[in-house]
Amino acid sequence: MSCISSFFIRQENMFILDGKLLVWLFSFIFIHLIHTTTLAQPEFLSYFCESAANYTVNSPYQRNLNITLSTLPTTNNGFGFYNRTIGQGNNDTVHSIALCRGDVNPDVCQSCLNDSIVKLRQLCPNQKEAIGYYDYCVVKYSNQVILGSTRIKFYVYLANPQNATDIDRFNGALGPLMKDLRGNASAGGPLRKFASGSTTGPDFSTIYGLVQCTPDLSELDCDSCLEDAINRIAQWFNGKIGGRILLPMCTFRYENYRFFNQSAAVIPPSPPPVLQPSPPIARPSPPPGKKNNTTRNVIIITIIVIVTVIIIMALLCIIIMRFKKKRQMTPSTTPTRIQTDTTTMDISTVESLQYDFSAMKAATNDFSEENKLGRGGFGSVYKGKLTEGDQIAVKRLALDSGQGDLEFKNEVLLMAKLQHRNLVRLLGFSIQGSERLLIYEFMPNASLDQFIFDPTKRTILDWEKRYNIIKGIAKGLLYLHEDSRLRIIHRDMKASNVLLDAQMTPKIADFGMARLFKTEETQGDTSRIVGTYGYMAPEYAMHGQFSVKSDVFSYGVLVLEMVTGQKNQCFRNEESVEDLLSFAWKSWRNGTASDIIDPILKTGSGSLRDIIRSIHIGLLCVQENVTDRPTMASVVLMLNSFSITLPVPTKPAFFVRSTVDPEMPHIQEYSSSTKSSGLEKSKLSKSRSRSSQYSLNEVSISDFGPR
Repeated sequence: MSCISSFFIRQENMFILDGKLLVWLFSFIFIHLIHTTTLAQPEFLSYFCESAANYTVNSPYQRNLNITLSTLPTTNNGFGFYNRTIGQGNNDTVHSIALCRGDVNPDVCQSCLNDSIVKLRQLCPNQKEAIGYYDYCVVKYSNQVILGSTRIKFYVYLANPQNATDIDRFNGALGPLMKDLRGNASAGGPLRKFASGSTTGPDFSTIYGLVQCTPDLSELDCDSCLEDAINRIAQWFNGKIGGRILLPMCTFRYENYRFFNQSAAVIPPSPPPVLQPSPPIARPSPPPGKKNNTTRNVIIITIIVIVTVIIIMALLCIIIMRFKKKRQMTPSTTPTRIQTDTTTMDISTVESLQYDFSAMKAATNDFSEENKLGRGGFGSVYKGKLTEGDQIAVKRLALDSGQGDLEFKNEVLLMAKLQHRNLVRLLGFSIQGSERLLIYEFMPNASLDQFIFDPTKRTILDWEKRYNIIKGIAKGLLYLHEDSRLRIIHRDMKASNVLLDAQMTPKIADFGMARLFKTEETQGDTSRIVGTYGYMAPEYAMHGQFSVKSDVFSYGVLVLEMVTGQKNQCFRNEESVEDLLSFAWKSWRNGTASDIIDPILKTGSGSLRDIIRSIHIGLLCVQENVTDRPTMASVVLMLNSFSITLPVPTKPAFFVRSTVDPEMPHIQEYSSSTKSSGLEKSKLSKSRSRSSQYSLNEVSISDFGPR
């Protein structure tokens, strides 16, 4: 302990631990542990080291990887699923997950996890991405986001070499068993997606099966992953009495003998680490013919003791660093409950996300005009750069904005709990006096409306990119409606609230107007109508009734805008006045839907049939009758399967103005829906004076009086 005590410095009769030195010591011990214990670890069933991206010794990525893997065993969700992410920069952030088989007991799960971490680091010494499979668990880490990902780079399959005596009858019994298990696992909920069972095979034999998904997958993604894997039985295991496929996000196995625990145990969360040596771990009985290796058990116990000490040191380091950060903050920025002029906001649950206001002021160069990215209905958004070099987007709420204390609290508490690749990520918030800031991840390509309504930028979005954006937005809304812990209705879904990252991946933003429902609730009523003219469903705009189908309507408008390159605004069609929805429906009904497609898409490589199918889906979403509109789950299925027959859409809801502006644009004028010229600003002014209740697409929010 003398070498450790040298890291303590005496200052005013107190011992203050140097966080940086502790991190260095922690990393040194962890690396030493890996290199001195690898011989004790069993061999993986399979493993993969991604050689496309490597890291160097003592790099920030290596330090983050050491900390991530050492603390991963403490993140058990209660059912053997572990998830840990450390780092802020895109290049140095480490994402890791681990999943134990749903039927193993806690001791076996913890032991398998420890073995995997050590073995994987030894086999993949400098790769940024790696995955290792044991019989009882799988561990993966990467510099890319893993949670919710459905990427498949390769399949690992293992087959029993013995064939069934009656292949047709064996396959006839195996198919229904795996289908039932797939359905049970997919519907397992957000904590565990696991199922096992058996059925009678030929000649009075029994077939045992097991399937599992990582619980971060939605029910649809889990079902799709397992279906794809199980469908490969005929290709790789036809007639074999046993086989398995291993993927990072899902797995299945079947045998003609019982290979799993019939009564699956619940794995409780890991207890807080202690300094005392851990008791010996009770491992499962080895297969017949093998004996327990006493030496190996001793080594495993020693490893656990050392890892426990390392975890304690890491936790001490984190606590001290947070303490130092709080000491540098002013007293007004660190309360557990924040008192405002109108209400007291209990945001202690996300207290750790609070940023120092002065730091955000410095990051944006005092909110300078050069750093201004744009302005929404609630305030301006600025580009910022932290001292570590990471870029951020800072939304500074205007003092006279419609978003007050309630909306601010709503967005912070809501966004802190949401995690999906198609939702913008909230990094934190800041409050000082009347100032309120929201800090988000930086989106280099800004918002979707700046592309599809711009005559130059729209050429970047070919059909493949637009279709991926359409599908990504649908997946984000499906997560809000069905896969998050609470049912969430966005209520302001539009092109300017969809941000694009460097890879043009869409991310839904601006949750200030979102409403939360319990899973059993289906709709709500309000006397305060908020949203954007042209995107609001008729039942919401006229009667204040909103549901998930309100977001479906807004999504349908957005799809039609993506295909046509036109805003949903009124325009002149010869001598009549129409909006985009009615014109699209009439064109589709008359068989001339190709006339409204953005000319850029017609000259590209996109399939005209697929583009017109997307118009069809958009029209289904904007039907006037709420019950006629599909759910987002159905929309995602329609977008991903071209074999599904689509129903015939009914007439959409029309929003027709009472007077006709002679300067109103024609549908053919594609440049008329881009940046406002002086003439367009004049038309906007006239429009607002005629209908001050609504906000146009350029404005985020307006209020209706009670009806």
